[in-house]
Amino acid sequence: MDMARVLTGDFNHETNTFSLVPTGVAAFEAYFAVTGEEIAARFRDVNHEQAGFFDCAAEFGWDLVPTVVASANPGGTVTAEAFERYAGLILHAARTQGPWDGVALSLHGAMVAEGYRDAEGEILRRLRTVVGGDVPIAMTLDLHANVSPDMAALADIVVSYKTYPHVDMRAAASHAGRLLQQAMQGHIRPRTLRMQPPQLEGLDGGRTDAGPMPALIEKARAWEGEPGILAVSLNAGFALADTPYVGPSVTVTYDQPAEDQARAIAADMALAIWNSRDVVSNTYLTPAQAVAKAQGLRGHGKPVIIADYADNPGAGGYGDATNLLAAMLDAKVENACFGALCDPQAASALHGHPVGAELTLPLGGKVDAALGGGPLVLTGRVMGLFDGRHVFEGPMYQGLSKSFGPTAVFRVDGVDILVTSHNMQILDRMNLAAFGIDPAAKSIIALKSMQHFRAAFEPLAHAVLVCDSGALARPSRSTLPFRNVRRPIHPLDRVHGA
Repeated sequence: MDMARVLTGDFNHETNTFSLVPTGVAAFEAYFAVTGEEIAARFRDVNHEQAGFFDCAAEFGWDLVPTVVASANPGGTVTAEAFERYAGLILHAARTQGPWDGVALSLHGAMVAEGYRDAEGEILRRLRTVVGGDVPIAMTLDLHANVSPDMAALADIVVSYKTYPHVDMRAAASHAGRLLQQAMQGHIRPRTLRMQPPQLEGLDGGRTDAGPMPALIEKARAWEGEPGILAVSLNAGFALADTPYVGPSVTVTYDQPAEDQARAIAADMALAIWNSRDVVSNTYLTPAQAVAKAQGLRGHGKPVIIADYADNPGAGGYGDATNLLAAMLDAKVENACFGALCDPQAASALHGHPVGAELTLPLGGKVDAALGGGPLVLTGRVMGLFDGRHVFEGPMYQGLSKSFGPTAVFRVDGVDILVTSHNMQILDRMNLAAFGIDPAAKSIIALKSMQHFRAAFEPLAHAVLVCDSGALARPSRSTLPFRNVRRPIHPLDRVHGA
């Protein structure tokens, strides 16, 4: 075939529908909202799905047409303005720059926008009206996708990450791109089927370092080596989304002659997902318990990490909960750090003083004081003032640059507090080191993250503790006011089998 013309784009958001803070254009601009030639400059050689598609373009000689990379930190429902802006960039290019031989998209799979509980399904539906039914569409998804029937029906090829922390984003896109190349050449006729048991959560939250996932991922990879089975993806789902499609699922992309085998594989995996419905590897400590245990584990030459699971910005937490910080200060911990605490008002106030200044201010707990702790009035010293920009060293986002916005380090007693203007979970050592906090030199590192921190920080640590501060992303998901989920569903209802 002649040089294939391939449309690509990235529109990515994990939507916590219980969040009070909608996700608008400004939230995307604070994270990633990149168009034009800048896409290749920023994403060609980093751990990102677009890099995987650039790799395929180089290998197979595609005429790859990038449209947008738009990502915002997980948070509340995406506004109609933001959805139409970024989906519109992909669709406008599809209408005006074709015809196309193929489409390669990197989406999340758990986006909810105003008017669309299945935002990715809506993007695919609109795209199909433009490119038609014969142009193959390959799509990558996050391992925490809530995969809808429309996603599986409208995308020929679906490849989700197989790691959590997500260190295989580029590899997942390369996998999808190789299948797209085969489809465009006519060597395969791919389709994707989906099965989803009746449960909110499973697969131990998707952890690929513990629980059932390592063995199941190995099994999926073995099946992908069989004739006609092109991709087997286990999606742990995102339970903080009140939609009919919430929960773990399996997708199998197959060459059409292998449909019966694909259904058997999907059924096997769906049963494994159901059997994992109550598996939890984490032990959740209260803030006071976590701090006391961390104090007892010090003195081994490596830091003890306390992860505030419940206030994880990567799950839509507000990033300003203070219960864990209060417990650290009450216990008079020394040589510790805490972050990132998202409080734009406090960051602005700190930037109004020089480095070295002492001041008293209310810190944190401003979005919803009932979740994770209200504001703490603290006296401390300004240790550093920054614009928030930094480059990740990896392994998860290696080479990518992001910004916390105006950022300060505020030392209160024995704790260095990273105060930021933009909400973002800690998952890379440069999230701290770029602002003068050497994590390896600390006795206790308290950070806001569920799992992604492990890739960069666990190798540093003597021990890792997981804390439930009572914030929005708390592990007791069944206590949330679900109204739109399919019923019956475990654990909200009695369900006797998948």
